[in-house]
Parts: sequence; C-alpha cells; structure tokens
Amino acid sequence: MDKSFVLSSVDDGVATLTLNHPEKRNALSLAMLEALKKALGEVAADRSVKVVILAANGTAYSAGHDLKEMSIATKQDFVSIFSLCSEVMESLRKLPQPVIAQVHGVATAAGCQLVASCDLVVASTNATFATPGVKIGLFCTTPAVALSRTVPPKKAMEMLLTGEPITASEAERNGLVNRVVPPEQLSDATMLLARQIATASASTMCLGKEAFYRQLPLDYPQAYAVAQKVMVENAMTEDAREGMRAFLEKRQPVWKDTARAASCHQHSN
Repeated sequence: MDKSFVLSSVDDGVATLTLNHPEKRNALSLAMLEALKKALGEVAADRSVKVVILAANGTAYSAGHDLKEMSIATKQDFVSIFSLCSEVMESLRKLPQPVIAQVHGVATAAGCQLVASCDLVVASTNATFATPGVKIGLFCTTPAVALSRTVPPKKAMEMLLTGEPITASEAERNGLVNRVVPPEQLSDATMLLARQIATASASTMCLGKEAFYRQLPLDYPQAYAVAQKVMVENAMTEDAREGMRAFLEKRQPVWKDTARAASCHQHSN
C-alpha cells in the first residue's frame, strides 16, 4: 500500500492526517480508504496522541468515491467499496481521540460523509458541501447516514434530493460545521481548537466521546442509564480525582495520560 495517499505527523499530542491524492481530488478510492483505515488504526494505538486533525492537500477536500473505479466495478467490488467506506467512517466515531475535520475546499458525496463523521469541523469560507449522487443516478444513501445524524432531516433531504452544494456558512447554521474562518486562518484556527481540547485528560475525553455516541440514539431513560454508569466510572479515575483536587487547590491539573489506553480502549470495545 502506498502510504503517500495519507500523510501523517504528530506534534505535541496533535496528530494531523492529510489526504494526499490531489490529482484525483482526494477521491475515496479503495486505495485511499485502505490508507486512511491504516492511518486511523495507528493513531488509535498511539498513546501520545490526544487530538486528530483530518486535513487534505489540493484544491478539494474530497470528491467522494472514485467514479472511474466504480464505473467498471462488479457487484462484489461495490460490496467491498461501500463496506470499507462504512468501516472507515465508523472508525472515526470509535476512535478514542476527538477528530477535527479541517475543510478548505469542496467535500462532496462520500467526502461530505467523511466530514459529517468527524467529531468537529472547522471550515474555510471557500468550503462547500454536497451530496450530488442523485444527479448521476446513484443516491447518496450511505453518506445520508452520517449527514442525517448531523444536520436536521429536512435539510439533509434537501441536500440529498437536489444535490446542490451548500456554503460553509449555511453548513454552520445547520450544524454540519462548528466554525467558519477565512482561508488564510484555517490551519491556525484548527490547530488552536485542537490544542485547546488537548489540555484535557486523554482518558476522560475517550470515555466521554464513547459515551456520547452510545447514548445519542437512545431515549431519555436509557441514555441516562448509560451516562450515569460512565460518570461513576469516570469519577473513579485518577485523572478525575486529580482534576477535582486541582480545582479545589486552585492549580492546574497534572494528568496521567498514559492511563488512557488500557481503561478506555477496553471500555470502547
């Protein structure tokens, strides 16, 4: 596998994964998906990483599936493509670290799905988002899974039925994007957010992220049953005790981040 499809770097607890196939507009081909799956697996196992930024090189963030690859695909090929894509999207949700999409350009179809699957999104004013599969006779059904859990259903259906792109500001109004900044500020703004998040306990963030997505589809009683159990578990951790002591003593907490992997990964699995 050519690792150059996804570039990876770690700086002071923040990992940046960069889609790196600009000549194909970072299309989510099988090769790209395999490279992204591998990179996410490596990040998940790296105890030094507290936050992940998912960026891209070139003019586009991601144009979605590789239509040239799909145009000659067999049924089994399609099964492999969509299965691997779903696995990658789910791995973003299950990753122990928070993931921030840094979107500078167009994110369409499965590229929009990729953005919606991240925990947070910082977008340039130049970014646009679309699920245009309906225009080529292939409804964006799998992208709709992530999209419909991020933006209101009526807006999701409008995007899916018309295929028309929405701007970064419209995406922000509808909950797909957290922050919109000028293009020249995108990298710095994303890193600033990542570093702000990275000041928290890694084990606490891991427990909290996993519980957040686990309770989200449940009704209130079930959600509270999940949440209160995790709160008890969290409250008993060394970092929670340290955090409470630090607050009472009016000092900065000193986290024991190396405890994250064992306890949190077991809880997530």
